[in-house]
Amino acid sequence: MRLVLGSGSPRRLELLGVLGVQPDAILPPDIDEDPKPGELPRPYVERVAREKALAVTADPEDIVLCADTTVAMGRRIMGKPADAGEAAEFLTALSGRRHRVYTSVAVRRGERLWERTVESRVQMKRLSDDELNAYLASEDWRGKAGGYSIQGPAGAFIPWISGSFHAIMGLPLPETAHLLTAAGWPVWRRS
Repeated sequence: MRLVLGSGSPRRLELLGVLGVQPDAILPPDIDEDPKPGELPRPYVERVAREKALAVTADPEDIVLCADTTVAMGRRIMGKPADAGEAAEFLTALSGRRHRVYTSVAVRRGERLWERTVESRVQMKRLSDDELNAYLASEDWRGKAGGYSIQGPAGAFIPWISGSFHAIMGLPLPETAHLLTAAGWPVWRRS
């Protein structure tokens, strides 16, 4: 039995390490992550995590772990910005407002699938033009849902959260440990 991480995210790998878990393989699936017309943020992130888990090629006894995170302003899904202009648009919309971050985790072993979604709320301070432009110049927004990462420089823009800091980063630790254990990979076992 192997543990396969279906994600190329260095943050997810780092967070698994916090749990003392090292995957045997890292195989990010290639799926279409575009939202479907009218799709709401929570069902969207759940569908993408599930589709990732089902798309990873693994032996029947292998455990596949996948996750997806999205930022939502009301019904609007703010995925990974395509360019600095879209990142600026996202950050301007989030500036001075609360929003939601959804992270869905899907664990598959053979035909069996375990899933959990965590919703967190985040307050972003009102950004000045200088802060916005300096952050955009840092390039930290690249590949980040909503155009920011709470564990990076944009953490200085987040005075308040309600929920899971680790889920906002991309992998909720208690929920992930529970799902892995349910699938037969006890997180707290001794080597």
